[in-house]
Amino acid sequence: MKPQKEVKISNWAAHTTTGVSVTLALLTLGIIAVIWVAASSESRRLMEKLEISVVMADSISDDRARTISEAVGKAPFARNVRLITRQQALENWKEATGEDLEQVFGVNPLSPELAFTVAAEYSSVNGIAGIKKSISDISGVAEVGTPDSHMIETMNSNIRRLTLGFILLAAIMLVISFVLINNTVRLSIYSKRFTIHTMQLVGATDSFIQRPFIMANSVVGAISGVVAGGVLTGMLAVSGGFGLPELLSLVGWTWMGVIDASLIAGGALICGLAALLATTRHLRQDYGELFK
Repeated sequence: MKPQKEVKISNWAAHTTTGVSVTLALLTLGIIAVIWVAASSESRRLMEKLEISVVMADSISDDRARTISEAVGKAPFARNVRLITRQQALENWKEATGEDLEQVFGVNPLSPELAFTVAAEYSSVNGIAGIKKSISDISGVAEVGTPDSHMIETMNSNIRRLTLGFILLAAIMLVISFVLINNTVRLSIYSKRFTIHTMQLVGATDSFIQRPFIMANSVVGAISGVVAGGVLTGMLAVSGGFGLPELLSLVGWTWMGVIDASLIAGGALICGLAALLATTRHLRQDYGELFK
């Protein structure tokens, strides 16, 4: 009974060591994923701050301006459409300058205006140009003001570089994590190489031998993913107390759920694959090679 107890403790210790190593690797991947999602959300928010202003013709009525505003609001490129009627424009002018143009000119000389931000998918030089052309063709539109094309191109260029950098970093971390997890699993199975060889000698098939190792390590990987996801979610929940109040709003609980689920599935998949590779290697070894 005593030897069996020692083996059980040894197995538990091996799985614990594997679990801790896998958890740390998955946690690193999770942090990269959270930063990537937050950066993508912030980039999208910046792109959707680009604003286009539309000045209506002097002869246009407020009703016609509202019709145009409703049409633009239904367009896929428009976000946060705001209509400024003649009277609102006059009041804004008076508030900003203290001058009553209606008293000076005898009539309200201001035209209705329309302002809206651009959807991220259209926040490019060509996209803005296409929006300007489509709105300029609307009857009653006098002028369309758009952001500077150089500023748009610079912003998109910086966002593309940032995205590429995160993709490369994520790819590198994924490779490093797989190598670390693979080595950890391989070392845990290495201690069972004589057991594997003995099972081969009594006629066990390769799949029969591999199945318990793959299942056990997949479970360890899944548990490690749960732990890593829990730690990551907890860090995100308390991020406001560490001077990062907007991090949760940038990532959101939906994306956090996706990341946590990916860590669980990824941990199980990577550990299972590592166990498959490690057991396959030992199954192909001769008895003499087991001592190396």
